[in-house]
Amino acid sequence: MDKAVNEGPHHEVRDGVWSGSWVAERLGVELAGDDRLTDLLGLALRRNPKRAHLLVSNVLGKHVPQSPSVVYGHGVELGRRVRDLLGDDEARAAVVLGYAETATGLGHSVADGLGLAPCLHSTRRPVAGLAPAGGFEESHSHATSHLLLPEDPALLAGDGPLVLVDDEFSTGNTVLNTIRDLHARYPRRRYVVVALVDMRSAADAGRLEEFAREIGARVDLVAAASGTVLLPEGVLEKGQELVARHEADSALPGARGTARPAPTGPHPDDDGTRPRLTRIDLHWPRDLPDGGRHGFTPAHRERLEAALPGMAARIAAALPADARRVLVLGFEELMYAPLRLAEALERTTDAEVRYSTTTRSPVLAVDDPGYAIRTRLVFPAHDDPADGPGERYAYNVAGAGFDAVVAVVDSVGDTPRLHAPDGLLARLAAHTPRVLLAVVPSYVPAPRPAPERPSMLPEPLRGPAFSSYAPEEVGWLLQDLSDVTLEAPTEEREEAIQSGGAHYAESLPVEYQPSEQYQELFHAALETSAARIARAVGVVTETVLAERSPRPVLVSLARAGTPVGILMRRWAQHRHGLDLPHYAVSIVRGRGIDANALRWLAAHHDPRDVVFVDGWTGKGAITRELAQALTEFEESDGITGFDPEIAVLADPGSCVRTYGTREDFLIPSACLNSTVSGLISRTVLRADLVGPHDFHGAKFYRELAGTDVSVTFLDAVSARFPEVADAACAQAKDLLAADRSPTWEGWAAVERISEEYGIRDVNLVKPGVGETTRVMLRRVPWKVLARAGAGSDLDHVRLLAEQRGVPVEEVADLPYTCVGLIHPKYTRGATGADGKAVTV
Repeated sequence: MDKAVNEGPHHEVRDGVWSGSWVAERLGVELAGDDRLTDLLGLALRRNPKRAHLLVSNVLGKHVPQSPSVVYGHGVELGRRVRDLLGDDEARAAVVLGYAETATGLGHSVADGLGLAPCLHSTRRPVAGLAPAGGFEESHSHATSHLLLPEDPALLAGDGPLVLVDDEFSTGNTVLNTIRDLHARYPRRRYVVVALVDMRSAADAGRLEEFAREIGARVDLVAAASGTVLLPEGVLEKGQELVARHEADSALPGARGTARPAPTGPHPDDDGTRPRLTRIDLHWPRDLPDGGRHGFTPAHRERLEAALPGMAARIAAALPADARRVLVLGFEELMYAPLRLAEALERTTDAEVRYSTTTRSPVLAVDDPGYAIRTRLVFPAHDDPADGPGERYAYNVAGAGFDAVVAVVDSVGDTPRLHAPDGLLARLAAHTPRVLLAVVPSYVPAPRPAPERPSMLPEPLRGPAFSSYAPEEVGWLLQDLSDVTLEAPTEEREEAIQSGGAHYAESLPVEYQPSEQYQELFHAALETSAARIARAVGVVTETVLAERSPRPVLVSLARAGTPVGILMRRWAQHRHGLDLPHYAVSIVRGRGIDANALRWLAAHHDPRDVVFVDGWTGKGAITRELAQALTEFEESDGITGFDPEIAVLADPGSCVRTYGTREDFLIPSACLNSTVSGLISRTVLRADLVGPHDFHGAKFYRELAGTDVSVTFLDAVSARFPEVADAACAQAKDLLAADRSPTWEGWAAVERISEEYGIRDVNLVKPGVGETTRVMLRRVPWKVLARAGAGSDLDHVRLLAEQRGVPVEEVADLPYTCVGLIHPKYTRGATGADGKAVTV
């Protein structure tokens, strides 16, 4: 079935008819602003659940074939304005970043106008062996994930201005996401946003200014025209209904614009002698990048300028002698090279040259002069995209009267699917007498030397050989130290830790064996809280899937994060049929995350897909530890892309953006140690046991199998998924739309408590139910602060306090349900019975 939709005659815009009037009349959409807006923009309808309308640029060269000199000229002019704004010195230190896919060519053109700066564009095409230097999300797009893959990571690490180029500046969300991601990695003083049209509302404009103040940087805006889109209430639903109705009408037999099979015989203008396809050898300069996917420098630009006349002459020589109207058709992100070839061809030949590119974006086609997308060619993707096969589109090509079409693709896209009977070349051949193909070599950066390390790290440990969890539930990026004696009496460990004689990760506490009364309390707590935990699991998992990655790699921070990671994996399986990879790694306060575990993850997965998972936040120490450790890892290894944002089940400390709840309640997995964590100890990092090329260590307590409730806990919570699913999804949707910025309320409370109780080390203050429980089980507790009126969530804490002779003090305005205080300045002779810190 041919997918050339709404074919019609040669369709230039008719005088007096705006190519947005069809949508404006039916949906009530209006453009308000500069007089130039309707010259620059038309309107169409998209098949997109996030936004009904599409602003169609007449000068971008994406959806509407346009003179290449007009397309290039708009970008160059914007670049000259940026140079005037910055001055030559700052322009020389700047980097231009264009957005995939629509603004890759525009970004290049702005860089050409700037004249002194290198250019980079984001990409949706991963490159094997090249770790991303950053990335961001485009919230309204149909394909959101952008990667930044510079050949030289230093391209983004300078402190000069960053010039961000997009075709339109609508809400500012994409720019904010970009700056937020890059500023955290490579802070700089100045950003310049460049767009053909600035269509923000007043509220969105104010938001960008507020964000600039927040990060302490200057943000300027340069646009060819400005205005706003006025959208009536219900426009998204009305637009979706209009798209569905029009597509249904078009599918009726005999209806105008019905999709029809491509002609199998000769083209009406074919005399029977033309070849099926003419392939043009451009003689593309050796090792010249095909675009800015990996960076394009002023030196590259000079080489391209020198080669363009010869390449344009080769294209001109291959054109039919009588060709009067020629289209140069680029390929998705490959916009700049085809644009410059088209511009050079325009100067070389007498034919009327137009330029546009294929695209991923699905848009409704309507054969009406008041609609921007008159025709649509549909064909399969032909570059083996990372997100799988799918449809691709070329708009306003069919019926446009082109005597020849020059398709320009990179070598990655020159595949059998390109040449297939339903491929792009066959679709074009149905609508033009001559199709020519020019292939630009895909540039592949030379691999960067990696720091010296062993060629292969061991595979993850799995149950039942290591842990009581099923092998598919989690892979432990740890080494097995089960045969090493690491346990020391709690009091002995505490004195060594506080005296500075040992780090807490160099030994293990003796595993607490719960009394029968305490085990009964655990099971009672599990029964009453399973649904509450299941809902929080659903909320955090849905948030991760919507905001972080559609197929995340869950990486739990062992060991408290491991049961939560397994539950999140089970939720994704239950609700979405996803089989997500899940690993557990070690992170040690003051020592950082296991770098060898990160290397293993980077070798087997895209770091951008990794989501670190923990059980709960206390005061946020591990949140800070992870962020610092990942920054150091990027500097040492040159591997980027790991996001320091932790996803947690409970965030009572308000330390993270991704959480299931911010309530401080009893999570039964905090009640026990290894017997609710797969029989695995806390992690160990000791120089005589863990070498520079080893994973951190842990023990498997096989001998405790008789009291193991690890799977019991998981099964009790996951059994409640069906009953909480709708509520969890609704809550996640609300959270995604809410302001979830961390307030670090917990950290402030800890500092206040530390000062009030004379404790000079905030590490001895453990806020929240989970952390307090750990104090009771592993450390030497001094006292427990309990929020006045706290109920059954503290039953197990009160029982442990009674067993260990620890006072429980009720506090009126505690932001947590409870706070555990480790005995300050601990020696085995200290008592602290007067409620004051012990000094020695």
